[in-house]
Amino acid sequence: MTYANAGLVEPSLNALQHIPGDDGPPVVGLTFRLLANPKGEVERLAARHGPVYRSRAFGLRTISLLGPDANEFVLFDRQKLFSSGEGWNPFLGRLFPRGLMLLDFDEHRLHRKALSVAFKTEPMRSYLNGLNAGLARGVALWLGRPGPMLFYPAIKQLTLDLAATSFFGRDLGPDAEPLKRAFIDMVAASVTPIRIALPGTAMARGVAGRRFMVEFLGRESEARRQGDGEDLFTHLCQASTDEGRLLSVEEIIDHMSFLMMAAHDTLTSSFTSFVWFLCENPAWQTRLREEIVALNLPRGAPLPYERLDELPLTEMAFKEALRLIPPVPAIPRRAVRETEFHGFRIPAGTRVSVNPIFTHHMPEVWPEPEKFDPLRFSEENSRGRHKFAFVPYGGGAHMCLGLHFAYMQAKCFAYHLLGAAEAAVAPGYRPDWRLWPIPKPRDGLPLTLQALG
Repeated sequence: MTYANAGLVEPSLNALQHIPGDDGPPVVGLTFRLLANPKGEVERLAARHGPVYRSRAFGLRTISLLGPDANEFVLFDRQKLFSSGEGWNPFLGRLFPRGLMLLDFDEHRLHRKALSVAFKTEPMRSYLNGLNAGLARGVALWLGRPGPMLFYPAIKQLTLDLAATSFFGRDLGPDAEPLKRAFIDMVAASVTPIRIALPGTAMARGVAGRRFMVEFLGRESEARRQGDGEDLFTHLCQASTDEGRLLSVEEIIDHMSFLMMAAHDTLTSSFTSFVWFLCENPAWQTRLREEIVALNLPRGAPLPYERLDELPLTEMAFKEALRLIPPVPAIPRRAVRETEFHGFRIPAGTRVSVNPIFTHHMPEVWPEPEKFDPLRFSEENSRGRHKFAFVPYGGGAHMCLGLHFAYMQAKCFAYHLLGAAEAAVAPGYRPDWRLWPIPKPRDGLPLTLQALG
């Protein structure tokens, strides 16, 4: 079951007074401080109050639990204490209702198992075919433009195009642009401070986008049930539960729109930080290019699915970018029963949050945490590290279903970009990152791509 209407009550401030913390100014709380500098603000609060503290932001009072042990306690959730749906619902519930991340416990397990068919080997192989073609085309287009480019908007457009190919498997014709616009508006509305669909607001545009998405996916789903496509949408339309029941059209719509959101914005952010760190550390760009050249494939040839495992340094470098700038800085949950952590009682109904960006920069876990060092993820250096020290894609039952899809895309992206070009930024340049809600460089990350000889 989900807990959206399960009678959970927000604990009063008195019920949480035993937990140290800071509610901040009246009404706004710590919202603007967290928006301005989420990493620095969490580190400030942790230094003042310890790894378990109370705060108020975005109209919600939350208990933050910090560090690998906290990540394991909340995300692994052995006792099924924490609702993911109730955690994410204030942000995503209106535009992406009943997506996988908004389901809990047995219901989540059943839907996750049904959806997992879309991420098995043969579908993944098919997705890679489309990614190869789309990335090769995109990189060639970038190299055909004179002078510097803004990487973030360029990769955002490219990943949206790639998602349309991987997810829908064909040219969508006149529906393509309205679908992309609807999707962009839904994502923007999910994080807008104005939560009412007043005319002219981002929320109103998001609600309209949701209506278009429901109509389009509903119209398409019946035809896909009978089709033989290898795209993700067709796999979802043909997915069934343990009882042999096909997912309903409403379930397909909810899962499809949610998976598009989860795959697109986080991947755009991750690719941007990946490229930035390779520009800042050109020796690593060279090492990855050498690894790509060692595949001994003709320049521009597709990256074969069978050879993905031959790019271990590329995967390590991508993981290190995710460590330094995780695509989701904080992960919310809500306690469905009273529990305790590190001696602090947590009443039922309490909103709790774990913080990947804090954990990923703990010096006791990651020596020289601000340094870009992909070899942290070598087998030797990973030995003995807490298994919940690295959580860019969450963990436990709600570990990102598309995790391996993301790593495959990252390798394919690096293969086509670094196999064709060298990326560089202006001397002394450093991007100004807006970390919340999903990290992006405020200036779009200006860089130059130089075609290899």
